[in-house]
Amino acid sequence: MTYKQSGVDIDAGDEMVDLIRPLVERTYTPRVMGLYGGFAGMFRLDFAEKLLRRNYQDPVLVGCTDGVGTKLKVAFMLNKVDTVGIDLVAMNVNDLICCGAEPLFFLDYLGVGKLAPRRMAEILKGVSDGCVESCCALLGGETAEMPDFYKSDEFDMAGFAVGVVERRKIIDGLDVMPGDVAVALASSGLHSNGYGLARRVIFERAGYGPDDRPPELDGHCVGQQMLIPTRIYVRAVMDILGRYKVKKAVKTMAHITGGGLPGNLPRVLPEGLTVKIKRDGWAMPKIFDLIEKKGPVDRDEMYRVFNMGVGFVMVVSPASVEPIMARLRQMGERCWKLGVVKPGGPDLQWA
Repeated sequence: MTYKQSGVDIDAGDEMVDLIRPLVERTYTPRVMGLYGGFAGMFRLDFAEKLLRRNYQDPVLVGCTDGVGTKLKVAFMLNKVDTVGIDLVAMNVNDLICCGAEPLFFLDYLGVGKLAPRRMAEILKGVSDGCVESCCALLGGETAEMPDFYKSDEFDMAGFAVGVVERRKIIDGLDVMPGDVAVALASSGLHSNGYGLARRVIFERAGYGPDDRPPELDGHCVGQQMLIPTRIYVRAVMDILGRYKVKKAVKTMAHITGGGLPGNLPRVLPEGLTVKIKRDGWAMPKIFDLIEKKGPVDRDEMYRVFNMGVGFVMVVSPASVEPIMARLRQMGERCWKLGVVKPGGPDLQWA
């Protein structure tokens, strides 16, 4: 009896390591040390070196972890796995930057039913793309072949990000005051939350297949719209934090994930304050209209589950709104005034 006969192929693992090497090394920054393939990655804490307009005298390390969830089920349906790695990186680094932290490095974990080297390389291409986009190094990872846990063509993935922020520049939301303005940065679509409801409505209740093109989607197929990668906001947010005084211009930030605006924006506001938002005051991706209509799903539930077109929120001082929004647009972000901070809470106010 051999390990391969029991379902685990060591040779396939070695082949995968060779295939992903260039994908990993393209993410390396000057701070990465050590040789590829070691038992652990090394990262030099040389904070005098400015990579993203930052310099550090009293650095604080920041860490987080997240996954992609059942968006992977859609990837399996379409047999398209080269973008879910972007989602994995995005879900972590978009959380990381909310406190003002610069992403430093990323690690991934894949649990697979059958280790197919070229398929694994496709998955890791997405992770590599996400790391390049967010200026962080893919420092290491683990791929575990577990045929007793997963079907041969399925897998699960998790990611772990570490960043750094200057202690006096930590964004904690304590300086938010009435009159400050919440600026919304557009999402690219569903991102990586709410797929339990989205899949149930679209594939089961409405009966669409992944290649169907409902009229609500203006000719686009369902599967492609559901697999649009989560937008990464690192470059735009780090640029703003490097240009404007933190805590005077940028007061707090929120990544709009599971729970939508009602579940995420109040988390970063001081007690006794809320944001008054004009509901439906922006153009949202058509996929949300499709889900709401075909469920049908109540509008309040839609806002509680999905990002509804808002992927990230920056709460800024009134005097900083226009210059910050102008710079965000120069950086390629679609943004708008979401609402104004008011006394109240803990729930958002809707106009």
